[in-house]
Amino acid sequence: MALLDLSTDELLTTTRAVRKRLDLDRPVSDEDIRDCVEIAMQSPSGSNQMTMQFVVVRDEAKRRAIGEIYSTCFGIYREMDGVYAGSIAKESPEEQAQQDRVTSSAEHLAETMGQAPALIIACSKGGRVDGAPAMAAASSMGNVLPAMWSFMLAARARGLGTAWTTVGLMMEKEIAEVVGIPFDEVQQACLSPIAHTKGTDFRPAMRPDPDSIIHWDTWRG
Repeated sequence: MALLDLSTDELLTTTRAVRKRLDLDRPVSDEDIRDCVEIAMQSPSGSNQMTMQFVVVRDEAKRRAIGEIYSTCFGIYREMDGVYAGSIAKESPEEQAQQDRVTSSAEHLAETMGQAPALIIACSKGGRVDGAPAMAAASSMGNVLPAMWSFMLAARARGLGTAWTTVGLMMEKEIAEVVGIPFDEVQQACLSPIAHTKGTDFRPAMRPDPDSIIHWDTWRG
């Protein structure tokens, strides 16, 4: 697939969580997914151990089963005040409008996740990190999270949309059972749909000033 004409900065600032603009009817080729994984494999990996794994779910019955699990998890998430996107109030009308759009699109994805032409489950086969010391947990997840972000950037460059979700981890074991992931050995980190996007004109999101999150030399409250 031909790449979109995007500068590096444009690629980094316009790779959005795509939900409502996923083309659910157009197939995504194995070649494009394989290319995205190949790029993802160039991401940093602690101690040069390639523990990142990608489960590509194309089978319709399995996609729909995962979609139903995700929808159930989303129902639980919806009741989590202060965590659910729709329960978070922003300070300005512009920020609140953006928050409302995020909520609406997240609700849409909860209804359509299983309809995407493919689902990607990013995993680490470095063992489970439940209750592990901070270093072990960060090292294990640090092998797969950068890889998944690289996958998403590569997808965007090819006119494909993705959406980083972790809500399904509430029922990680049930998702593992659908596709045969060995739950005791492999940790899931992220679930994303992948599909061609309806249009490619994505823009940077509204964000605060960088100085609001930078702590120069010492932490400030």
